[in-house]
Amino acid sequence: MSTNAHPHSALRSWLGVAVITASLFTFVTTELMPVGLLTPIGSSLDISVGVAGLMVTLYGVSAGLGVPFIVAWTRRVNRRTLLTVLLAVLALGNLITAIAPNYPLVLAARLVMGFANGVFWAIGVSMAMRLVPEHHANRAAAVALSGISIATVVGIPLGTFLEDLTGWRTTFLIWSGLSAVVFLAVAVTVPSLPSQNAVPAREVFGLAVKNVPLRLVMITVVLYVLGHFGAYTFVRPFLEEKSSATPGFVTALLIVYGIGGATGNFVAGYTVGKRLHGTFVVALAGIVAALVLLLTIGRSRTGAIIALALWGLCFGAVNLCQINLTLAAAPDTFEAAMSINTLGYNTSIALGALFGGLLTDHVGVAGAVGFGVALTTVALALTLTTRRTGERPRAVTEDALA
Repeated sequence: MSTNAHPHSALRSWLGVAVITASLFTFVTTELMPVGLLTPIGSSLDISVGVAGLMVTLYGVSAGLGVPFIVAWTRRVNRRTLLTVLLAVLALGNLITAIAPNYPLVLAARLVMGFANGVFWAIGVSMAMRLVPEHHANRAAAVALSGISIATVVGIPLGTFLEDLTGWRTTFLIWSGLSAVVFLAVAVTVPSLPSQNAVPAREVFGLAVKNVPLRLVMITVVLYVLGHFGAYTFVRPFLEEKSSATPGFVTALLIVYGIGGATGNFVAGYTVGKRLHGTFVVALAGIVAALVLLLTIGRSRTGAIIALALWGLCFGAVNLCQINLTLAAAPDTFEAAMSINTLGYNTSIALGALFGGLLTDHVGVAGAVGFGVALTTVALALTLTTRRTGERPRAVTEDALA
């Protein structure tokens, strides 16, 4: 199909992109919602904060490890149909989490939702790009990815705020309703999108073996995501223990972090096309500095604000960089590259939360932040010593997706 003779009206095309952005917002907030709720969840279910962090761990495990296989098994399924199924799973999983009488059922629900999350990451951005003419594809991808920034600015702090007002169960119940609304919006707004970029599982794993630049990028991504989420998953208990932060102040700090993330994403949007490697280095160095600041001056409210603002700013930038680096390393195998990205990224979220939880329970919550410093420093060192991977990533078009 020629993108110059696009079958969808401009209004429907961009409404579809907006709905996919809303889907990304819903998936990201569902994945990271426990970060702001670990303390009340642990108290309610009579478990430690570290054990509560398994809600993030199991979600990430299934999202990462399941994606190459599920995408391959569903390669003949219409992408609109597949997305509605994923959102239905999300709505049901959040509902079960809200009413679950025990922690094992909560973990089971999170595990299943994680599979849905991983598949969405593999197909969501390419769906947005297919909805619009070819010359608007990159803009559609940027709009869809803005759902991450919206989630960090609005979704996660809002979840913490709602928990403070109503309780953590009500918060997940509200998110179940939101998932259902987005499900309906996808069914009504997104046009039929037959699968065009089927990728067998063997091709996904083969790409990681044969493509050296992609492999180097993913090693770096794994390292910094491990460090980031090892620390970020336990930021609330750290702030409560070290700076006596109230739930309201934690919410405010998460908003500061989210605004920083949106700002970093916006600024990096102007720099990655000219200085991709340099932007990535600066952003990684900023995350290291932010975590060190959190350990050293995070005991004061002012210090915590500075650390979280810098952390969010640099994480927003580094996320945009790593997506561009991935696409630069494998411009002609978009879905396969995104599957590898999803596998590495989400598995690292899971392991980061797991290691951070073990350190929190056995060493103290500062150990989780120290773990973050160590891993992000290694990622920075690797980036500085490896060859640049494409200063100017090639535009990804619908032809590359076919």
